[in-house]
Order: sequence, then structure tokens, then C-alpha cells
Amino acid sequence: MRSYDEQAAKAARSRQDSLTKPPGSLGRLEELAVFLAGWQGRERPRLDRAQAIVFAGNHGIVAQGVNPFPPEVTELMVQNFRAGGAAINQLCRVAGAGLSVLPLELDRPTRDFTQGPAMDPAEVEDAMAQGASAVDANADILLLGEMGIGNSTVAAALAASGFGGDAQDWVGPGTGAEGDILSRKLQAVEAGLARHRPVTAREALAAFGGREQAAICGAVMRARELGLPVILDGFICTAAASVLTRDDPQALSHCLIGHESAEPGHRRLVAALNMRPVLSLDMRLGEGSGAAVALLLLRAAVECHNGMATFAEAGIG
Repeated sequence: MRSYDEQAAKAARSRQDSLTKPPGSLGRLEELAVFLAGWQGRERPRLDRAQAIVFAGNHGIVAQGVNPFPPEVTELMVQNFRAGGAAINQLCRVAGAGLSVLPLELDRPTRDFTQGPAMDPAEVEDAMAQGASAVDANADILLLGEMGIGNSTVAAALAASGFGGDAQDWVGPGTGAEGDILSRKLQAVEAGLARHRPVTAREALAAFGGREQAAICGAVMRARELGLPVILDGFICTAAASVLTRDDPQALSHCLIGHESAEPGHRRLVAALNMRPVLSLDMRLGEGSGAAVALLLLRAAVECHNGMATFAEAGIG
């Protein structure tokens, strides 16, 4: 497993301090360049090959009436991704990321977690393995997103189970839940928390699902093995990846959170993880959309880091 290269990061920081600007004047852009240098193990990081993956899954919890849309929408959106018609397609194009979409047994939803475990251990392992195998070992950065009707309910349950609080602290509108639907969503998460007391990451994934959340975890773990920096999307993607901190508090040290979602639980989750999102644009679409927009900022950071002249090169000072 690759670790953060302190020497490469130190060299990158030294370069930042020698560029034709006051030290620190590019703010977070400097931090992001150094972060990439440390994880890529090179003084001058690159983003020539950016991989974006959207994992898709369906959820038994929708039987509790927690979503205003039917589960068939998941498959329809997968078709839309593949046809190039979704927001993530446009954002990946402009950000220079190759997009792949991986549906995970959409015709076989996970089970209703208010009635029992959403998945058995073998199903968890299979989904994690699919997530891991989807990662391009030659990529310079990995962007992760998801699609799945009902998965904001799953995310709320995972976050509450891992970081405390009750359903009210974590449940939000998702794709537009309000009124009775929102009430049923709260009740479902409360019922799930009362039924399940997972300890490990895999136990949490089995308890609440879904397959796309498990695949995200598998991809994050594989990226760590490769020393590949990761941009997570918003609430659902962050909640999925955060499960890994049950087993290792440093499991997400190679990850950035692309944006702070407008979904209410995300700010609480970001604080619990002690991480700082790259952007805050009131987005809450999912699909990896926030991660793709964050990649644009990372490209700006890398271009300044690699392309600016040093004071010596410019003959200043």
C-alpha cells in the first residue's frame, strides 16, 4: 500500500515558495498542488489521465415509501449517462475526465434494512471487488460518484450509525422528499438504527447497503493501494467512503471531498471526518457532479504549480 510521499510534498512546497508570487498567495490552490504531489510521489503532479466512475444500485428500502421516484429511474439514468445526456457527462467533458458507468445488479435490489440486513457478506465482498476492479491503475486521479433511487436514505443510515446522532440529524430531502415521504424516510432510518449495530466497515455495508456504496469503498481501497488520489462527490459518496474509517481512521487520507453538498447531513459529516471540501456551490445532484467541478480547480492548481516561473527563472530578486 502506497503512503504519502513526504519528500515529494516537501519538494512541491519548496517549489511553491519559489514561484513568482508571495508565499501562500494562491491559498488553497497551493495546498491542493502539494496534496497531489505527495500522493503521486512527484514534485510536479499531473492530471493527464483522470478517471470518473459512477456506480449505480437499487435499494430495498424504497419499499418503505422513502422516495418520490420509483426504482426504475435508476436504470433510466444509467441509460442517460451512457447516452451522454446527464450533467456528469457535460462536466466530465469540460473537466477532462473519462467517464465510466457501472450498474450493480439493478434488477436485484438490496433488501429492506428495516426488516433485516440489506446484504449478506458475500454480496458486500462482490460489490467491493467490482468497485476495486473498475479502478484504472494508470490514472492520475480518480473521481467517484453514484446513482440509485433511495440511496440518500442509505447514506443517512450509514452516517448516523458511524458518527452518532439520530435520524433527524442526517436525513434530508434527497431527490425531493417532503411531507409524508420525508416522515417515512426518517422513520425508516430510525428503524434501521434500532435494528442494526454494526462495528466494522463490512458489517455496516451489510446492514444498510447498497451495492454502489460498497463499490465506492472497494474503489477507495484500491486507489489507496495504488497511491492514487481520489475526489469524492457529495453526501452519499462521502457517507459511503466514511464507512472505511471504522476500520482505519486514516482510510480517507488520500481523498478529497469535491464539494459541500446542500444535503443537510453533509456538513455534519464533513465536520465529523475533519475534512475540508474543495468547493461549496449548493449542489446536491450526485452523479459525481461535484467531484468533476472540483477537478477543474485541481487543474488550475496544477497548471500554476507546474507552469509558473520561479523568481530565479524570471530574474527577479
